[in-house]
Amino acid sequence: MPHITLDYAPRLAQLIDIQGLCDHIRRAAIDTGILPMAGVRVRAFAADYISIADGNPDHMYLDISVRLRGGRSLEARKAATQQIFDAARAFLAPAMETHPIALSLEMRDIDPELSPKCGTIRDHLSAGDPA
Repeated sequence: MPHITLDYAPRLAQLIDIQGLCDHIRRAAIDTGILPMAGVRVRAFAADYISIADGNPDHMYLDISVRLRGGRSLEARKAATQQIFDAARAFLAPAMETHPIALSLEMRDIDPELSPKCGTIRDHLSAGDPA
């Protein structure tokens, strides 16, 4: 864990590199030091339909959802939230200077007792990569 989901206005993909944003956020999540590299998953979905504020079709948004297994302190989660948010904001800064874009992020815990997991990603990581 964590699972990081980007929900965004489709028009945003005309302004920024969405794959590049996913990679940027993935690295920022790992750099927090509290989220294990092998567990970080970032995926992005453009909304099929949107209506924002006054209905102007030029308005865009990026909403980031971070879900992670419980057990980290509030201080650690707050620091990680801010670090990931700051990374997204820096990536979007050039587009936000000239376009109306709303950016938001929410981090929430997943109850580990209600969320079984299995996988083999760790088995396939390069030997020098930290798990």
